[in-house]
Amino acid sequence: MGKGCITATKYFLSFFNFLFFIFGALIMGFGLWILLDNQSFLAIMQDSSVELKLGSYIVIGVGAFTMLMGFLGCLGAIYEIRCLLGLYFTLLLLLLIAQVAVTILIFFQREQLRKTTSNIVIKVVENYQGQNKTAEKAWDYIQRSMHCCGWESPDDWDNNTVVRNSSMHSYPCSCYNSSAAGDENGFCNSGLALYSTGCMSAVENWLFTNYGVILGICLGVAVIELLAMILSMGLCKSVQQEEYTKVPKY
Repeated sequence: MGKGCITATKYFLSFFNFLFFIFGALIMGFGLWILLDNQSFLAIMQDSSVELKLGSYIVIGVGAFTMLMGFLGCLGAIYEIRCLLGLYFTLLLLLLIAQVAVTILIFFQREQLRKTTSNIVIKVVENYQGQNKTAEKAWDYIQRSMHCCGWESPDDWDNNTVVRNSSMHSYPCSCYNSSAAGDENGFCNSGLALYSTGCMSAVENWLFTNYGVILGICLGVAVIELLAMILSMGLCKSVQQEEYTKVPKY
């Protein structure tokens, strides 16, 4: 490999690792959003799903690890450090294998994940007391913003203790299509029209949109990983050849 090709490889590898750093920051930001957001569907899942919290920590760790990879790759490419380039290639390979394994696992467990999600939401509806808990506030926000009531239908609220024991058959204020004054527990005795559809389809569309974003980011990272692996291996071999040519011959 000529000197010009080596220089071009170094620049391309540095550019790819800069993209690694950016993608790593985006992935870590996504994990932080899952962990800290308290006004979306994820807030409901956090109170009942240990797996989601664990998953958010894993996503944050993967993002931080990807940022570290970008730093190591830039350092190894600029200074032509063979051990760093070799370590960089190995870690990239492991990271790519882990991404493929996680994707396959999610694909084959998607029905179980959907069932677990439904069970968690139905439990939130049944135990809803209107006491401004994180999960309850998040569910009110979902019903109000998505114009829906219950999970599959408003009939899901018939299993709620407060609704079942109410003489006026009260519903949470967020189930009505207009702002209504509720009592301190968040229930309304209102003659306003009730949202007739459940939130399941709207939430699944919302989740699909966000999954599309994160999967798109992961796909971009995977493509860059493959290119970076090829460039790092080529640069590592060229550095070895240059070192060999510098050895005095007698």
